[in-house]
Amino acid sequence: MTSVLIVRAQPGAGETAARAAALGLEPVVAPIFKVGAAPWDVPAERFDAVIFTSAQAPRLGGGGLAAFTGLPCYAVGETTAAAARAAGFADVKVGTGDADALLDVMIADRVGRALHLCGREHKALDGRGPAITRRVVYTAQAIAPLPDAAVSALRGGALALLHSPRGAAHFAQLVDAARIARAGVRIAAISPAAAAAAGSGWASSATAAQPRDQALLELAAKLCNIAGRGGTGSDG
Repeated sequence: MTSVLIVRAQPGAGETAARAAALGLEPVVAPIFKVGAAPWDVPAERFDAVIFTSAQAPRLGGGGLAAFTGLPCYAVGETTAAAARAAGFADVKVGTGDADALLDVMIADRVGRALHLCGREHKALDGRGPAITRRVVYTAQAIAPLPDAAVSALRGGALALLHSPRGAAHFAQLVDAARIARAGVRIAAISPAAAAAAGSGWASSATAAQPRDQALLELAAKLCNIAGRGGTGSDG
């Protein structure tokens, strides 16, 4: 079985599907979140940098981003960095896909005050380093029940790919509500936190070596006994 179930929100789901197909996997796209822009007020403070921990923020931040495109931008991974560049940011520093590691880079660069543009549900960066002001610029609304395409894929033996702790927890709830036995479902998570959020009882649970989309897909290819044929990394 080479099918993988992709439940992350669009447009990331489509990007993951394309990478999956390039690796010889058969993607089934069934998002369990719907993402949309949220109104936000532009803070008047001066900042040394902008932080993006999801590609959705620069994609959906709207006109308010223009006030900050001249600042250095710290993006959690390459997909987020690409979205930031598309939004007009020129000085973009790329992390490894982990928010804490990105904070370490900012500390090394001696960033004093930063603006974190994020989703309504987000991981708060800890108290180390720069003073951080947050603005919610997008929301990710959970979808229920589990989409029919996802139900069919899981009953057909597809490997479920989980891209975030929140997504993993919601996926687990939807599977239970659909009366699909966890013991018959295999999952692959992008991080230990996502794997933990999915809970226990699955037929198998594996975690990517790095918190990147490509690392997750390479893991999926191994689990599906496919020799990967390359691709590019992603984070969001």
